[in-house]
Amino acid sequence: MTQIDRRALVTRHNPTIRGIVPMAPLSVGNGEFAFTADLTGMQSFPEQYEVPLSTQSQWAWHSSGGRGTWSLKDAPMQYRDGDRGGYPIRAEDREEAFHWLRQNPHRLQLGEFGFRFASASGEPLTVQAITDAEQTLDQWSGVLTSRFRVDGVPVTVRTVCHPSVDQFGVVVESALIAEGRLDIAIRFPAPGMVSRSWDRSIALNWEDADSHGTECRLLSPRSALIDRTMDDDGYRVAIRASQGELVRDGTHAFRLRAKGPESRLGFAAGFAGADRTPALVSPDECIAASREHWESFWLGGGAVELSGSRDPRAAELERRVVQSQFLTAIHCAGSVPPQETGLLYNSWFGKFHLEMHWWHAFHFPLWGRAELLRKSMGWYRDILPVARELAKAQGYEGARWPKMVAPDGVQSPSPIGPLLIWQQPHPIALAELCYLADPTEETLRQYGELVFESADFMASFAEWDAAGGRYVLGPPVIPAQERHKGEHTWNPTYELEYWRHGLELAETWAKRLGAEANPKWKDVREKLSVLPVGDGVYLAHENCPDTYTRTNTDHPSMLGALGMLPGKTVDPETMRRTLDRVMECWSWETTWGWDYPMAAMTAARLGDGKRAVELLLMDVTKNTYLPNGHNYQRPGLMAYLPGNGGLLTAVAMMACGWQGGPDGDAPGFPADGSWTVRWEGLNRFM
Repeated sequence: MTQIDRRALVTRHNPTIRGIVPMAPLSVGNGEFAFTADLTGMQSFPEQYEVPLSTQSQWAWHSSGGRGTWSLKDAPMQYRDGDRGGYPIRAEDREEAFHWLRQNPHRLQLGEFGFRFASASGEPLTVQAITDAEQTLDQWSGVLTSRFRVDGVPVTVRTVCHPSVDQFGVVVESALIAEGRLDIAIRFPAPGMVSRSWDRSIALNWEDADSHGTECRLLSPRSALIDRTMDDDGYRVAIRASQGELVRDGTHAFRLRAKGPESRLGFAAGFAGADRTPALVSPDECIAASREHWESFWLGGGAVELSGSRDPRAAELERRVVQSQFLTAIHCAGSVPPQETGLLYNSWFGKFHLEMHWWHAFHFPLWGRAELLRKSMGWYRDILPVARELAKAQGYEGARWPKMVAPDGVQSPSPIGPLLIWQQPHPIALAELCYLADPTEETLRQYGELVFESADFMASFAEWDAAGGRYVLGPPVIPAQERHKGEHTWNPTYELEYWRHGLELAETWAKRLGAEANPKWKDVREKLSVLPVGDGVYLAHENCPDTYTRTNTDHPSMLGALGMLPGKTVDPETMRRTLDRVMECWSWETTWGWDYPMAAMTAARLGDGKRAVELLLMDVTKNTYLPNGHNYQRPGLMAYLPGNGGLLTAVAMMACGWQGGPDGDAPGFPADGSWTVRWEGLNRFM
């Protein structure tokens, strides 16, 4: 097979934006840090965008009023039964503690960096002065190039993020610089929420000026160290420009007056914790490092090319695949699991949802980039004591992984989150992918404790039903299809199958390590309740006979039992009828971005490649992929990286196949000749 021209494949899908597309700004980043820009290549006109133009990292967080203002001991607990349970589901009479714990710590916005343009007479110019704006993000180099005119004067801006340092840099070329008509404005927002309500928590907070501090130490007329403080938290910013003068422009604002002899300006900003000084390199060095990094990224790992396909949808699917690889690399490949919007802007206060870690990162090893998954796996080891304590507090063994968390690993109160369980086997499945990519003793030692502690909780959580002679999951439990009430839910289909799969993997890991497996793992696995069936199809859970009439909204998660999972106890014909029923009667407008790849993987395992492609490209609002590659969901949630990661997982599986599946190339695509699928560097799905 002819080798894929990877550069041609990647660059033909470089995002190009003309003018202002309010929901689709472009970002540069490195997995740990990202900078999102408007049409100028900076953050000059944020009010023109529906997406907050953020500067974010994986490490910068803040707790309003100070860390430890409240703890889970201050929150009311529900669903406590003797020595079991205790979940912070409702605020009751402790609303202040409940909501503080939900919102804190929250991810910090590190600053806003934008141009300020002036007319020939010195008057400030608005966005109406910007014409002929066009910008292209070269994914092969990681460099964002923006070209536009200000009052008719050409401006070219190159924006870039260093691949291994939390720094962005820009190179600006324009006659406006020497004329003193182009400055850089730097502003720092307050750390707290604009509002308690979720839809307003995404915005930058320009109020509460007294809630934070900004101290500047000039190192030269055009370089400085800026210390940011807020309650017990803080961070440091290093600024350097090739010419001009940095002056204070407000309590939390500065301006680089960039006028100088050159019509070319270099500007760099680096970020670090309060106890560190950011390392800075010049923008030109940053560009060179970025070019080297991204070329290596694209030449390594996997590639899928669909050109030559007769199906007219092939080019769009290929675009989504290429752009999703870039986006997940800059937003989902950091030292902790990502939030659902990555480093683009805050959703759910910047916290990450562990049930989504599978969708964010499972694809990395399938695409030959297991090292990007391993970056965040160490975090599970870091919070293992917290996860053990959570399990113990609820009367269980092992370690329980919470749903919505910050880097401290402490669960957040929520009407839903504390009762979710489908994140529990994730560390086992992700560790297995790491082992398949690097089947060594070192890998087993690195993740063995995570696997065993996760399985210990799973075995402990399953309740023995003496009358039925079986183990039962719940109640209370909320499945991946979150619309179900915890007290009325037990034995959800997907979670049952995932429990078996996870426990079996844990037994395999014990064998590999020559260790004695917990005998309860096998006991629970073998005696776990059978998957619930009604009218010849799988139900959402055992107590849900009206799955397809009254509760046919949100995630059709029963499909995940054969698709996301190998489905060893799934009957293929029952699942085929289940998929048919879902296609017929599900409310698809209520689904989410990862539901389409989930269902596509089910179709692929059932040998229905035509339907798999239809599902991947289903014409429904939450399967929209914007010009910047992000998966749009709804107002306020203009990016949803679980959708991007799910797409990559499904395409890798459909192209390369899965263990125990059919031989041959592209077993998950239609076999009628309408699709030409060329791939290299992929690994088979479990």
